[in-house]
Amino acid sequence: MRFFSATAMAIQRISRNKPRPTSLLFIVLISATILIVLFSFPSSDSASRSYVKTIRPTEDAREWKGYLYWGDRIDCPGKHCDSCEGLGHQESSLRCALEEAMVLRRVFVMPSRMCISAIHNKKGILHQTTNASLEDRWTENSCAMDSLYDMDLISKTVPVILDNSKTWHYVLTRSMKLGERGVRHVEGVTRAELRDNKAYSMLFLINHTASPLSWFAECKDRSNRSAIMLPYSFLPMMAAKRLREAAEQACHNEISSLGFLKSVFFLINMFCRQRAIVKTILGDYDAIHVRRGDKIKTRKDRFGVARTLHPHLDRDTRPEAMLIRLARWIPPGRMIFIASNERTPGFFSPLSIRYRLAYSSNFSSILDPVIENNYQLFMIERLVMHGARTFIKTFKEDDTDLSLTDDPKKNMKHWQLPVYTIDETPS
Repeated sequence: MRFFSATAMAIQRISRNKPRPTSLLFIVLISATILIVLFSFPSSDSASRSYVKTIRPTEDAREWKGYLYWGDRIDCPGKHCDSCEGLGHQESSLRCALEEAMVLRRVFVMPSRMCISAIHNKKGILHQTTNASLEDRWTENSCAMDSLYDMDLISKTVPVILDNSKTWHYVLTRSMKLGERGVRHVEGVTRAELRDNKAYSMLFLINHTASPLSWFAECKDRSNRSAIMLPYSFLPMMAAKRLREAAEQACHNEISSLGFLKSVFFLINMFCRQRAIVKTILGDYDAIHVRRGDKIKTRKDRFGVARTLHPHLDRDTRPEAMLIRLARWIPPGRMIFIASNERTPGFFSPLSIRYRLAYSSNFSSILDPVIENNYQLFMIERLVMHGARTFIKTFKEDDTDLSLTDDPKKNMKHWQLPVYTIDETPS
């Protein structure tokens, strides 16, 4: 790090003087040196892989005996089989299935497609074919799983195959030839029994029917932190390579307006972070995720009074309240990347009186060729937010999280009156 300090001081001294030919030559030499050093650091792709190494099993993937299959659709069979939940809901279910595969030391057979919820998508992939079957409509309104996630990257932690692969065809064929040891359907059997009972552990293929409520209902002990094998951040970090590359380009473009010197400082900071050397260096950015849309919806009670599950959320995610909240953690003049499902144009513009604002829409030239649906867009936004110096969520999910509102994220029953002023309390 002495090299970076010396380089920074040298650049600052040059910037104060009138540029002379020798100064310009020195800048060029310093810049070249910095680029060489930067390229010696791991890329964002290798950073993702180093993250995997911290939790992946030490045994070779070939030691994972047998296969685990939960179904060809997330949350199916069950109440969500013909409908579709949001990306976060489906990722929770997918993590639950992957965790079971880890416990059982089995290769997980992943659905080859993920459905796209209409309320979470504004891109053109959703079709309204009136005479199409439910199956056809589901297929039309879905995307390939490997367009969202990097299967090779996931397999560093949990070996996976897709259910449209040649390997899966081989698994099915072989399971039929093995008789009683080939395949068995299970439902309502605990993971411990599946792991410890030889009647199950010796099977080549386990066909597990999960809870009809949702796959993630099989992971009921999520409040017990020690029982969580895969963190919430696991699947977001497993984004498909082209999505990771687009996010990296967006980060680089986001700082281009800061000028050469600040850009250099920002790049140094980003690469230092990837090596767990956290430094406060000029030129980085902060990020906020603002969940509005479906979360601020209201419904009328039997007296015709509008009520909501999150009474303060609409107020807390408006710019006037956000400025008060953000002042606790982000000083004026900082660059803030905003990811939100709020569709009102210019909704967050009042924040610009104190901060510089950036959105994914600022990088349409980079993202449009890559993005086919809003799930892919949000996956890129999550990668950008993950690289922020300060990241503020809508809801507090962990004790250490910074959040825009104090309303609990999980509230399925208690409908309350919306609160719009600072001193009001819900009823």
